[in-house]
Amino acid sequence: MSQDVELDNVTMRFGDFTAVRDINLTVRAGEFFSFLGPSGCGKTTILRILSGFTQPTEGHVRIGGRDMAGIGPNDRPTALIFQNLALFPLMSVWENIAFGLEVRGVAREKRRKRAMELLELIAMPDAADKRISELSGGMKQRVAIARALAVEPKVMLLDEPLSALDLKLRQHMRAELRAIQRRTGVTFIYITHDQGEALTMSDRVAVMSRGSIEQVGTSSEIYDAPKTPFVATFVGESNRFTGRVDAVEGGLARVDTPAGPLVGRAGPALQAGASGTVFVRPERLRMGGDGANRLTARIDHVDFEGSFANLFLRGAADGEIIVQVANDGALPALTPGVELSLVFSPESAVVLPAAREG
Repeated sequence: MSQDVELDNVTMRFGDFTAVRDINLTVRAGEFFSFLGPSGCGKTTILRILSGFTQPTEGHVRIGGRDMAGIGPNDRPTALIFQNLALFPLMSVWENIAFGLEVRGVAREKRRKRAMELLELIAMPDAADKRISELSGGMKQRVAIARALAVEPKVMLLDEPLSALDLKLRQHMRAELRAIQRRTGVTFIYITHDQGEALTMSDRVAVMSRGSIEQVGTSSEIYDAPKTPFVATFVGESNRFTGRVDAVEGGLARVDTPAGPLVGRAGPALQAGASGTVFVRPERLRMGGDGANRLTARIDHVDFEGSFANLFLRGAADGEIIVQVANDGALPALTPGVELSLVFSPESAVVLPAAREG
């Protein structure tokens, strides 16, 4: 059975530097949970604390309700998959998978049987006697997962295991990882700086910055309803329009910006008279039509990406405006210098207090 993981006021200091600051969080049993953030934000430090390789300066970690204070990596109900996988090149695939069982004194026949069961789970039943050097990158990833599962952990910890793969293989392995997690029911805690990985695979995501958690939520909550400027800009692209908040009423906020008055959903702690920023995703801007929020801008350049195109425009905003349009076969002439009228609905935007962004 999988188990809950609790972080209670966890802080980690290295001398005068605070790597992780006052983390309070519960990862539910059987959940696929991701920590998402830029390099140096503290997410890998949290993984090391969970695995037992690092003891927190303050606070407690509990797994299945049991306090992990003083319990080392070998005695925790966790398994860790490293970024470099750390497979043994001189061992066969099944021997790699069963290595943890060998260390625990399990007989060879039982180790082999368990390895074969896990090879079926990861869809590699014929690879038992192959060498690691004979495997593709994606196959090596699956073997590393099987090796971690062999010792029947209650919690699987994954430290950016897909970062070395090419784009298509990485996308394929996202689906593989999620499918394996669902089949086993093990709690997965995943560390990544890749937004696509976090949003695609996770039940919930914690977005981190400078050692603190900015927001925890489902993928759609993180993307569609960011609670801080950092989350709004770090997760996906956002157009930003900063000005004075004229009014906050009925869940909406009106902001007087250089692009004109704009209205969006009011975020937390927003007050009339203060400085606020309207955030709107590129795909939520439409060319022409009716809308409560209207903008005019000229095309600077166009990035064509096959199924869609990104338009980069210059107008009365904080820098450039990005509009994403689907390639439906009927795109108008989108050449530099063309002036466009843009609209978006208040429900498509969020207004947050002007502050540090990603």
